[in-house]
Amino acid sequence: MSDEVPPADEQFQYVYVRVANRIEAEIRSGRLPYGARLPNERALGAEYGVAPGTARRAVQELRDRGLVTTLPNKGTFVLRVRR
Repeated sequence: MSDEVPPADEQFQYVYVRVANRIEAEIRSGRLPYGARLPNERALGAEYGVAPGTARRAVQELRDRGLVTTLPNKGTFVLRVRR
């Protein structure tokens, strides 16, 4: 996400929504398959060029969308979704 310019419609979205949308696209494309573990918040933030708190909010958004589940002290995992 670093230096790339977001599409026009993305410029009016919260950053955490943009991050969640990109992760959702990876899940739906199969690049993040069922059962895959997401990186922790710090690593996810570094990967997408955002603060850990923003990454945390993006993961919450993905949980709200029913795409991932978080198991305390285990991590966040991709759920089975329709493509």
